[in-house]
Amino acid sequence: MLIRKATIKDSQPIADYLLMAMEDIIYKFIGQQDYNKARDFLLYFIKSENNQYSYQNCMVVEEENEIIATVNLYDGAKLHKLRAPIITYVRAHFNTNFNPEDETQSGEYYIDCIAVHSNYQGKGVATKMLQFLIQEYTVNQNGTLGLLVEEGKLSAKKLYLKLGFKSMGKKTLVGKQLYHLQIKS
Repeated sequence: MLIRKATIKDSQPIADYLLMAMEDIIYKFIGQQDYNKARDFLLYFIKSENNQYSYQNCMVVEEENEIIATVNLYDGAKLHKLRAPIITYVRAHFNTNFNPEDETQSGEYYIDCIAVHSNYQGKGVATKMLQFLIQEYTVNQNGTLGLLVEEGKLSAKKLYLKLGFKSMGKKTLVGKQLYHLQIKS
């Protein structure tokens, strides 16, 4: 298993995985439950640079030359800069009143999304990716990793807590209540 920075060539599978993990949030962004439009929306931004969903802010896991997982991660201090093109696009094409809450902040490397191919779920892929990120961002860079997890996703929350993440309270994102977790060195 190889964990590496994503390239623009990885955009198609990244879009599939990110959409798998945050389909309902993207539907709220675009104001409709249309899988193809949601995927096209994500693919547009993944292929583009300097936005929160860009391939520049993704890592992938490869197994036998196939991408089996991805993570979208960026410096929380850059949220407004990275989100600006998305807000502009959504307001122009889907929802003029789009104004999402801040899901992260300065002082935290934010795991926006992590997703694993269904054939590899339950096989430790997410755990290995998270361990890699913890080593890189909290140990090597002496930083803080943060993420949000839905209230109903108890197995995901259990995994994060087992790996050392601590509860920092709750946040709201596009009307959803989420647990905010962090891990520090």
